[in-house]
Amino acid sequence: MNKVILVGRLTRDPEVKTTQNQIDVCSFTVAVDRRFKSSSGEKQADFINCVAWRQQAKLLGQYFQKGSRIGIVGTIQTRTYEDKDKKTVYVTEVVVDEIEFVDSKRDSSGGSNGYDESTLQAPMNPPSASQNDSGFSITMDDDSSLPFDL
Repeated sequence: MNKVILVGRLTRDPEVKTTQNQIDVCSFTVAVDRRFKSSSGEKQADFINCVAWRQQAKLLGQYFQKGSRIGIVGTIQTRTYEDKDKKTVYVTEVVVDEIEFVDSKRDSSGGSNGYDESTLQAPMNPPSASQNDSGFSITMDDDSSLPFDL
């Protein structure tokens, strides 16, 4: 089984690009805190490279920014390519299947993330007649229905 679940913060603003075949793609990095500190007492984090395609790429570009907390479910993929110096480059990344908002608007620092304060998750269902023009749905929920305090 190949399944990855990450919760962390974006290290830069997502940039959505379009392939020659008109498919949206977004490569980004998520900083995931480790549970333990270094010997000097400092927090440590791992920086995980991720790639999202199609609706997930659009969602990232519209609603997330550097520092946004994000939840990701995906799979680990490894690939190789040859660089301009004819050296083989090995890449390991998470291919995103699902994205979730982890912060509510009031948890973010200062600016608007472009989503309503009560928006907590954005399930990545295929487009349907009940979804908006952008091709993805956003589930609106009331904070009072959560089993914990924000």
